[in-house]
Amino acid sequence: MSLRPPGETPAGRGRAALTVLAVLALLLGGYGLLRADAGLTTRQVTADGVPLTLVRAADDGAGAVRRPGVVIAHGFAGSARLMRPLADTVARQGAVALLLDFAGHGGNPAGLPGAGSDDTASRGTLTHDLAVAVAYLRGRPDVDPTRIVLVGHSMGAGAVTRYAAGHPDIAGTVAISLPDGGDLPDARPQRLLLIVGGLEFPAFRATAEATARRGDGRRVVVVPGVEHISVLFADRTHREVAAWVGGVGGAAPRPAARLVPAGLLLLGFGLGFVPLAALLTGRRGRRVGPAPDAPAPVVLVVATAVTGLGVLLAPVLPTTRLPLAVGGYLTGFLLVTGVLLAAVRHWPLRLSAAGPTPVAPAAAGGPVPATGGRTPLRPVVAALLLTGYAGAAVAVPIHLGLTWALPVGARWWLLPVVTVGCLVFLAGAELLTRGRSWRYAAVGALAVPALGGAAVVGLAPGFVLLVVPLFVVLLGWQAAWAAVLRRAGAPRWAPAVVGAVLVAWPVATALPLS
Repeated sequence: MSLRPPGETPAGRGRAALTVLAVLALLLGGYGLLRADAGLTTRQVTADGVPLTLVRAADDGAGAVRRPGVVIAHGFAGSARLMRPLADTVARQGAVALLLDFAGHGGNPAGLPGAGSDDTASRGTLTHDLAVAVAYLRGRPDVDPTRIVLVGHSMGAGAVTRYAAGHPDIAGTVAISLPDGGDLPDARPQRLLLIVGGLEFPAFRATAEATARRGDGRRVVVVPGVEHISVLFADRTHREVAAWVGGVGGAAPRPAARLVPAGLLLLGFGLGFVPLAALLTGRRGRRVGPAPDAPAPVVLVVATAVTGLGVLLAPVLPTTRLPLAVGGYLTGFLLVTGVLLAAVRHWPLRLSAAGPTPVAPAAAGGPVPATGGRTPLRPVVAALLLTGYAGAAVAVPIHLGLTWALPVGARWWLLPVVTVGCLVFLAGAELLTRGRSWRYAAVGALAVPALGGAAVVGLAPGFVLLVVPLFVVLLGWQAAWAAVLRRAGAPRWAPAVVGAVLVAWPVATALPLS
């Protein structure tokens, strides 16, 4: 005899279990983020238009003892929030940490001239913002003005080394993933720690070693097993920075104190999407597209040719004039590639020719006829709610635990523009593949080598190579959610709408304003 309650199905029990797990992950993630601030005080200020974040130990007697001061500068497409774990580490060691958002980054709405080009205007703006931060920190009564240390990552590493070279009163400098040190004068800055990830491009290690040979009091540390971003969260990196800064000692570094809870939030939102999609769409069953006339290899060959054409056309599109470094090229590529993907649906191979779309049995059993004519209101409302959920799922964890993810300034209108580009690309992929999940994911994956190759040969900005890993994660996330929506019986246009927000939000809020 079955003990299953009347009307309960295995699918229903599975969704209930996912709901419980999602809530648990969200609660644990929120608690972890609250615990990450334990023992620290944080203050947000703006000086001469530069957003600053001051972090110090809560019980170190402000003003009673002068402490070392540490200015921490992020890299290209980074933010103060990305560098917050390093600030926590040095603050718990007894120093006073100050994070800044360079122009065009994070919460700074000002544009960075020549963002990504490392030209004179760009360098001048970075130097100005850094000087504002140094002056603010040096003027605090709890900071020893003779013990100011600068820490920078990538673009920020170049900025802090150049600043320290011209200001011998800086007590020490830490350059993490320094991109170029050839223009630094010999022997300046003197006390310089160079940190590089063992998995970074070889040029970064070569730069660190060459720069160390040109002065005394310099040291190179290679952190094994990490690349350009994960080097910021390595325990070895934090221990080396804390030792170089000095201070009065304190708790051991906890580089992942914010990253792990943010990961739990992402997991919770991801798990919660499955039962939410089923609830809002009414569990109408999974729509299965008809088999295309052309075999899968032909579809992928056509998609490969289209993405290749997209990287060739993107540099000449007006989107390159968008005030979003790298984002203008990326948006143009997505737009033109999406249009071409949709166009080849009517290619002579008749990739989309087929009969009416069959519908698989619904969760409750029995076939569900496809709806025709006017789009019902419920799917539209469901898609809008799921789109809002997608925005929260990507923005909240990233902003609270990784990097800045809220629109400011021009990002308010750039976000919908980038979203349209993502929408066209994803809709084109959906049309070409007729919603076949693995083909759909494969078409999205083709964009990755296309963009990487374009950057290598000079068709796309070189910084596209730094965006590609993020793009891989976002496309994989979007493809998984698209499969969930199809299985829940969502309208065929829903995966593209929901997925466009998932992909566009980090791109529009993280890439620098120019």
